[in-house]
Amino acid sequence: MASLRTLFRSARTARTTSRPASGPLPPAEDEVLLDAPDERLAPALVAAGQGAYGPAAGLLADTRAAADWEARDRYVRRLALFARSRPEWLDEWHAAAPQDPDLLVLRAQLAVDHAWDSPARSEVLRAVSPVITSAARGDGRDPVPWRIALDHARGSNAGHTYFEELWEAAVRRAPHHYGCHVAALRYLATYWHGSHHECFDFADLAAQDAPADSLVQALPARAAFAYLTDGCGPEVPRGRLDAAADRAIALSARFPAADLWPAEVRNKLMYLLVRLERWEAARTQLHLIGPYVTSFPWDRLSDDPLGHFVRLRAQLLAGTEPLFETGAVPSAGGAGGPLIEHGGHATADDH
Repeated sequence: MASLRTLFRSARTARTTSRPASGPLPPAEDEVLLDAPDERLAPALVAAGQGAYGPAAGLLADTRAAADWEARDRYVRRLALFARSRPEWLDEWHAAAPQDPDLLVLRAQLAVDHAWDSPARSEVLRAVSPVITSAARGDGRDPVPWRIALDHARGSNAGHTYFEELWEAAVRRAPHHYGCHVAALRYLATYWHGSHHECFDFADLAAQDAPADSLVQALPARAAFAYLTDGCGPEVPRGRLDAAADRAIALSARFPAADLWPAEVRNKLMYLLVRLERWEAARTQLHLIGPYVTSFPWDRLSDDPLGHFVRLRAQLLAGTEPLFETGAVPSAGGAGGPLIEHGGHATADDH
């Protein structure tokens, strides 16, 4: 596994010493879906909308029984997002089984999500620590509460030692859990804003250690996205950006076209390839994405992520270069990023 302790130590030292593609055509615009649920999650969301918690409880119980931690993490995030506006089914679940491990992890995610939006984020997050502790005790094998704890530690400005302890507990449970690795990458990016080389070091090492079909193979591309949208810090060599893209391309190729599971990886990769002016590779990912658009990364660029994607897709399919604004990619002909529309957020993923 990638060692945060080594990275913290090396980064601290560095800071003190120097301050048209093949395949079927993409779907028509009216067939494109934003953040579509898969066939397992969709019935749970429908039932929750009707006030019934049973399908959601069954779905999370199944992921825990199968130790399907990546899917569990995704479902927890989506169900918590739904519960923010429709909490009745969650209240019914709590009344029926308050110590259900699946309910506990869902409540922990929801508590962190609510606290994240508070102007007093750090203080509010500290107050929800007991909810996360209860979730972590629900099932000792489950890394998802520890991923939530990592996000919580970042938002509450936790120090290195505490974060390292959480990280080690998380990867003991699931050494290649993508969500935990993303949480650690975000912490590094937040703590040392602009220190992209350290983030790449962590992401590259994690990807090298992970199986070829692990989503962790896409972690360097996530570091590249943060660099290209951050606008500060020392320049990252073009070769390192291309290597991150190539690793994600290899991962994408392992999955069928129009597959929901790697959709976010492919959307992020398409953005990266456009930034690097690798037009044919970007068109290939466009075909592989099919109808499955994800909010990330497009919601970091526009208040209308689906519309942004559709316009970019039209430009790629027409063979025209997408619109750019200032901000150069190293050795890429001085091109900047896809036009960031009014109200967009060109920052690394916040939460």
